[in-house]
Amino acid sequence: MADAIDTGPRQQTLKALQGLRDIVLKGEVEAGERLSEVALSTRLDVSRTPLRTALQRLEQEGLVEAIASGGFAVRRFSRNDVIDAIELRGVLEGTAARLAAERGAPSAGLRQLAGVVAALDAVVAPGPENLDFGRYEELNGDFHATLAALSGSDIIRREIARVTGLPFASPNAFVNDQVDIPAFRQSLLLGQVQHKAILSAIEGREGARAEALAREHARLARQNLDIVLFDTSQLRHRVAALALMAG
Repeated sequence: MADAIDTGPRQQTLKALQGLRDIVLKGEVEAGERLSEVALSTRLDVSRTPLRTALQRLEQEGLVEAIASGGFAVRRFSRNDVIDAIELRGVLEGTAARLAAERGAPSAGLRQLAGVVAALDAVVAPGPENLDFGRYEELNGDFHATLAALSGSDIIRREIARVTGLPFASPNAFVNDQVDIPAFRQSLLLGQVQHKAILSAIEGREGARAEALAREHARLARQNLDIVLFDTSQLRHRVAALALMAG
């Protein structure tokens, strides 16, 4: 009976959390803007209690922050915050790759990673002008999730999930068909070359090499960030991942 009673509140909190995260990550609320609990409760069709619980969860994730006057506001991130988050992901994924290589990843996990890499090969095979962004994004997410799991460390996996919860630190932050420029397409091809090299290093039990490759792979996002920020055609406004960035 207790489970039946708890189901409603849990579902309401999950609904509020998913709805809030979607609103924030799509940039529907400006960075620094106070979030109206009344308006959000009506929009998401949830009561105030699960909404507040969801806001507290987003505060823990770093997407919103408590403000002195009460309530929460969408957190504003600087360029350095974005760079630091990308760098941290590289450090964590590098550690995951090294642990997978040094501890010996299970054969089933290696087969899974190899299958993802093979599927990505098929996506990039038609060349940069004919990439299926949606399929690449799906498989790229699978690659990074599998890499985290291969570390064999729940702590590493949780910390990777935490940092990639920030939209601009996600492996797919710049995999975006709204930003259809040659430099981005070429970066996806290079990313696949790096995927294959990381897999090879893990299979060969080369821990230091696997770590260095994974860290270098994360820096592709930094390169793409610079392309967006120094572009003069308002490219940045087409990258949803940067909706929370100030300036």
